[in-house]
Amino acid sequence: MKIDQNKYLLLLAEKYPTIQKVSREIINLNAILNLPKGTEHFMSDLHGEYEAFYHILNNCSGVIREKVDLLFEDTLSDAEREQICTLIYYPREKLELIKKEVCNLNEWYQLVLGELIEIAKMLSSKYTRSKVRKAMPKEYAYIIDELLHVQKDEDDNQVFYHRKILDTIIEIHNADEFIEALAGLIKRLAVDRLHIVGDIFDRGACADQILDLLIKHYSLDIEWGNHDILWMGAAAGSKACIANAVRNNLKYDNTEILENSYGISLRKLTLFAEKLYPGMEPMEAALKEISVMMFKLEGQVIGRHPEYEMDDRRLLHRIDWEHGTIELDGTSYELKEQNFPTVDPNDAYRLSEEEEEIIEELCMAFINSSRLNEHIRFLYNKGSMYKICNGNLLYHGCVPLDSEGNFEGICIDGKMYKGKEYLNYADKTSRRAYISGRESDLDFMWYLWSGRKSPLCGRNIKSFERTYIADESVWKEESDPYYKFYMTEKTCNMILREFGLYSPESHIINGHTPVRTAKGERPVRSNGKLIVIDGGFCRSYHKTTGIAGYTLISNSHGMRIKSHQPFESVYAALQENKDIESDSEFVETANRRLMVKHTDNGKKILEDIEGLKLLLHAYREGTLEQGNED
Repeated sequence: MKIDQNKYLLLLAEKYPTIQKVSREIINLNAILNLPKGTEHFMSDLHGEYEAFYHILNNCSGVIREKVDLLFEDTLSDAEREQICTLIYYPREKLELIKKEVCNLNEWYQLVLGELIEIAKMLSSKYTRSKVRKAMPKEYAYIIDELLHVQKDEDDNQVFYHRKILDTIIEIHNADEFIEALAGLIKRLAVDRLHIVGDIFDRGACADQILDLLIKHYSLDIEWGNHDILWMGAAAGSKACIANAVRNNLKYDNTEILENSYGISLRKLTLFAEKLYPGMEPMEAALKEISVMMFKLEGQVIGRHPEYEMDDRRLLHRIDWEHGTIELDGTSYELKEQNFPTVDPNDAYRLSEEEEEIIEELCMAFINSSRLNEHIRFLYNKGSMYKICNGNLLYHGCVPLDSEGNFEGICIDGKMYKGKEYLNYADKTSRRAYISGRESDLDFMWYLWSGRKSPLCGRNIKSFERTYIADESVWKEESDPYYKFYMTEKTCNMILREFGLYSPESHIINGHTPVRTAKGERPVRSNGKLIVIDGGFCRSYHKTTGIAGYTLISNSHGMRIKSHQPFESVYAALQENKDIESDSEFVETANRRLMVKHTDNGKKILEDIEGLKLLLHAYREGTLEQGNED
């Protein structure tokens, strides 16, 4: 027996000291392998739209409604099924409304508790009893376990026992709490794992509330988006990222998240901006001043890093101050704005003394915001640049390509990073930036936010042109060639192989770019090898996309893309039982039902079984002595 194997078996023997315990665990694990694969729920580009996100999280992209319809289509009306769905989504709030309307409340409790138990029974059927028990609220675990496993017998003793449990719950006025417990269990069993494929922050006002929800989630991973990395860079102390984050929130009128949620005051910036631009509204003046500061700070970063090859983004020093124009590619353009009181024409990227004070204060506020850093640490703990899960490759933006469709990247310290190695480098550097605060790492966080070859950005940003030049012909932001080549199955297979995925059943799951459904675009591309699930939650995109975007459901039967109409409000959901209208389309139907043994967790279980078999052999051969049965 090898030394390392012997150590492994000795450790395993501490948990399974006898032949009987080893045998039971092997039997248990083999049984688990043959249960159906759990449901995965993919969402992307939440952009601070808390209510829409919260509703889709609650309804599991329509999975719960499908189960309710399957169970009760022939016994409950549409209105009754809608009400029970809303009760599952928002149990506490919906109960308050129902109790004001129902005449015989005890009778209603009896009916609805029975219906909720039936739904929970259906959803629990694909899990072990142990896993379902762990998912239950501790205070009700024993009772719910009993109710889920009632068996009809000759004298209906079990059914009577079941009924008496419900009667007692109602009699002691515990029905509301029990309904909440059942609703929570149903939502937890409906989805086994949640994947957030980037961009929680910006545009919408409530990214902090979304993160508060996600922190409490039982099983999830996050693939960082460009807006997430911006806030991560800001919390790490990148001044260029801070200026961009502040500007975004001023631009979208979302300063509450800065000032109220994270305690980051804009007072000094606003007072200074009012003095510079006395005829403007305070917030408009603050936006104007932070934009100038942002272009200065970005210019400094680009100047420190010629390897970024972004000198064409340093435009302040190219302004013709006498004529109020700027020359781009040999053409002169008139500027919409010619008042730059803090820009020194001889040193355009130097911050004024007042600007230095403002950015230093903002930097300290971002670094020291306890709630922001709680959220950012969560993003680091649960997040990464990409994830490989159950044969699928998840990332937010792109894997940069050149004009020929080959992997492209960036040269750092004499080493070229491309493909998987580039994303690994970006992941490692992002983590180091938050820990060490080293200037070059912080600069790279900004590059990931908006760099030309960034795997999170994927386009050539034209913020200066869009801010100061009226001629829209210079606004076009060229996309990385990835967004042309990813339409071909050949390119998608090349990317999948780069990440070690060779199965014909593997897919790329991508966010970042809204699917313009109104213009005929489809989320499923490259013969089904790539799926774009930009959630389209952001209200400002709805006119462009024509819908409120897509989510993805993957279960034991295959993958389904879910298209969603705009969400009205939680109030409308509660008052009128209004759900998000969603359509479902199969991306891929599994040619066999997928079981746990076909998943990443199944591979781990198979490895565990092999180890247990070695331990069993060692016990039977006498090379390891058995311990005592507990």
